[in-house]
Amino acid sequence: MAFLPGPVTAAAVESGRYPNLVARLDPVVGPAEVNAKIADYWHSLFEGDEDSRVFYAAAPTADGPSAYILDVGNADVRSEGMSYGMMIAVQTDHKAAFDALWNWAATHMRYRDGPRAGYFRWQCKPTGCDADTVPASDGEAYIATALLMAAERWGSGTALYDYAAQADSVLDVMLHKQEMNGGIVAGVTDMFDARTDQVVFVPVGDSATFTDPSYHLPAFYDYWARHATGWRGRRTQDRRRWRRIATTSRKYLARVVDRQTGLGPDYATFDARPVAIGGHDDFRYDAFRTAANWSVDQAWWGKNPSAATLSDRVQRFFEARGSRYPSLYRVDGTVLDPAPSSALIASNAVASLAGGQPFRPAFVSTLWALDPPRGRWRYYDGLLQFMAVLHVSGRFRAYERPVARRGARAPNLAPG
Repeated sequence: MAFLPGPVTAAAVESGRYPNLVARLDPVVGPAEVNAKIADYWHSLFEGDEDSRVFYAAAPTADGPSAYILDVGNADVRSEGMSYGMMIAVQTDHKAAFDALWNWAATHMRYRDGPRAGYFRWQCKPTGCDADTVPASDGEAYIATALLMAAERWGSGTALYDYAAQADSVLDVMLHKQEMNGGIVAGVTDMFDARTDQVVFVPVGDSATFTDPSYHLPAFYDYWARHATGWRGRRTQDRRRWRRIATTSRKYLARVVDRQTGLGPDYATFDARPVAIGGHDDFRYDAFRTAANWSVDQAWWGKNPSAATLSDRVQRFFEARGSRYPSLYRVDGTVLDPAPSSALIASNAVASLAGGQPFRPAFVSTLWALDPPRGRWRYYDGLLQFMAVLHVSGRFRAYERPVARRGARAPNLAPG
């Protein structure tokens, strides 16, 4: 592909023009080619054979068809994967698949009573949840955002499929769980630490005393600030809090990565020091996503002046290591695993969305040349690749209805 220079559009949510980095590589790759690439990923991961698919139909419930996303390598279902599947379905306009995934998650993963009511178990068996696993904050974040986007793209239905009401219930629990419970009961906390305005790793016990940098999703928080209705009439207060959390996360992401390599740890304290639990003070699989988070945020909202520098730093680090660079490192750049990872390739391509840094076409073209993965470890690689393809082609969008809730004109949703 030939490189075409040109700026990355900032504040895509307001302008409706989402950066199309693929078009910057080669103008011959137009909408038809992008559609074909997206269709190929959908067919492989959602409709393919037993060596490629991660989407599986399950027994219907009283609310209709249900389905789950399988982490094939570990033979389980995770709130992370369910939320990614829901997000991909709404972004690609597959409503039936979205509803089936949401039905399974709400039926099997959501706690119905007790101090954790309203949260989602992070891990289940394909037959359902027979163990009391804790919530993980990234699952709730993507579930809530996917539900809000479904409401904006398709309109809400009723009961379980009243997407806007369901999203608000998830956001309310995330922000107000302790107040709902009358304090910290059985170790259960809010999903956002009240003192620091940061997302916690797990809202239970000691795991609520630190964070996971890849769970920081400022692009989503500002989206929630435009759409959340607020708990018990607190629309203004809750929206103000979400905006404050977004601002905090932008500053945090700049602090938590190494100043030379751009690499950050899987787990870190609220003041951005690595947390050494099971090797997660290193740059491992969770941390792959961190650069994508600040870059999507900058493309959507244009509020983070440090994003371009951060992406430039991390891409320079990987550019110096060749096209098949290792996947796991200490944050100082020491290699821990020489094997490459397509999930990391995908995230590093999304890092190009942070406008202003030197555009390195190799990161996007390497992603674009990948096929949907097959085999045992296709779950994480495949879902991150699919979302990355949507991001770099301008097809991952913060959907809003034609008559926006703020009375503003609707964005045109055209790729930039």
